[in-house]
Amino acid sequence: MKLKGILLWLAAPVVAAVAAGVISSIALLLSGNSPADAYNAMWDYVSTADSVVVVINKAIPYYVAACAVAIGFKMNLFNIGVDGQYRLAALFAAAFGAAISAPAVIHVSLILLVAMLVGGGYAAIPGALRVTRGVNEVVSTIMLNFVATGITAYLLTRWRNPAVPLQAETKPLPASGRIPPLNGFLEHFGYHLPAGTLLSGFLPIAVLVGVAFYVIIYRTRFGFDLRNSGRNPDAARSSGVSPKAMILRTMILSGIVAGLAGMSPLLTEFFKYGDTFPTAIGFTGLAVALLGRNNPAGIGIAALVWAGIERAAQVLPQVGVPQEIGQIIQGTLLLSAVIAFEVVRRYRLQLLVRDAAAKTAAERTERTPMMPAVTT
Repeated sequence: MKLKGILLWLAAPVVAAVAAGVISSIALLLSGNSPADAYNAMWDYVSTADSVVVVINKAIPYYVAACAVAIGFKMNLFNIGVDGQYRLAALFAAAFGAAISAPAVIHVSLILLVAMLVGGGYAAIPGALRVTRGVNEVVSTIMLNFVATGITAYLLTRWRNPAVPLQAETKPLPASGRIPPLNGFLEHFGYHLPAGTLLSGFLPIAVLVGVAFYVIIYRTRFGFDLRNSGRNPDAARSSGVSPKAMILRTMILSGIVAGLAGMSPLLTEFFKYGDTFPTAIGFTGLAVALLGRNNPAGIGIAALVWAGIERAAQVLPQVGVPQEIGQIIQGTLLLSAVIAFEVVRRYRLQLLVRDAAAKTAAERTERTPMMPAVTT
């Protein structure tokens, strides 16, 4: 039974990938292009060493944002506000980091702390609205994304860099507030990346986020109460856990992780917050969390796949293929994966119910005494 369940879970992503490939091939044929030529060009482009590094760098913020979303999903909370939370956190962290001077480790740690506090504090607002006024977190977090956009636009006019009057951006972070790339670390092991290619130094922090996610959610009493409150609030309440308190704590924890989603581009690439800072990382994280089934390992694979498709699609215009084919692949992959995993989940549930019914019937047969034969 266990082997069959594992095979079922492996079949779901395979079916999703096949479905995405088939639908994308149909779109390519309708546009007058060869699917084989397009896929070969995408693979040749994304399989190079520099592309692999770019994919990893792009996947890092997606992974952290997806972990933030997944924390809410574990309690059936839809934190759609990760996008606003990470942008607001990045702005405050960039302004704070540019205003202070400290040794490198302390400087970076303080920037990360500010980002987590701002992200968690902003996520506490929809959490408080949910537990005190019953406001659905989907509505409140979506609205707060727009509020965050307005706040960041206003604060950028107050904290803008006077040395660049035509650009709305903060002062750049000093060298002590930046995370160096991992190229030097890899060179110690004899591996040299292509010239001009930098592997993000935020990668170890993203790994720590995933490990902390697993430990907190699956190996602590808090995580057990969180998941139990999401599955059955009444059962959690009867065991002494307040579902309302767990809602607020979960939203704050999700916001804390969301605040870290913008730190990879801030501390390793842009070193300031402004109009050119990456947007929509939170919404991408939502898709990656769904694709990765809210599991830290699955989210990691999903983030790499998502970033890989984005990178591979960049070569399509060079071979005369619309770049939007990449978006079609991403969309169909996500939709197919959600459907496939849900079908597998329901099928596994039917198998468990059937197996439990068979065992119950067998136990009843064993316990039922044999009736003596009647003679005449």
